[in-house]
Amino acid sequence: MRTSGILMPVFSLPGKYGIGTFGKEAYNFVDFLKKAGQTYWQILPIGTTSFGDSPYQSFSSFAGNPYFIDLELLCSDGYLKTNEIEAFDWGESEDRVDYEKLYNSRYRVLKIAFGRFKEKGENEADYKSFLKENDYWLDDYARFCALKNLHGGASFDLW
Repeated sequence: MRTSGILMPVFSLPGKYGIGTFGKEAYNFVDFLKKAGQTYWQILPIGTTSFGDSPYQSFSSFAGNPYFIDLELLCSDGYLKTNEIEAFDWGESEDRVDYEKLYNSRYRVLKIAFGRFKEKGENEADYKSFLKENDYWLDDYARFCALKNLHGGASFDLW
């Protein structure tokens, strides 16, 4: 059977907070593809990015890019409030990704959401299960990120 699809990176989806995400717009796009008779949605790699924000230059083969976490879904789950998100600068236009502003805002907002997640204590078993199932890479990745942050984001060969 013959099939077809479309290549479109996640960051190209409409995004209110700096970049396209795996939120409502992604689901709408998949629905559109199905109605159009497409079989596949090919995306670029979705790992964390570094200097230059190339999807082909990632710190991990396993970690997903936090930029693609949908902030509106975190609001609907009670981990964020819209006014908290809107207090940050996401760039001049929803048509362009301003990676510097995204970097400076996204992690701070996700830290608020994670704090609220821990505070609520919901899904604690799922969270602990995730940590245990991914301990073969997650601890090393967390250490790497902490050291990178400690060194002002510099490349590891400059530490």
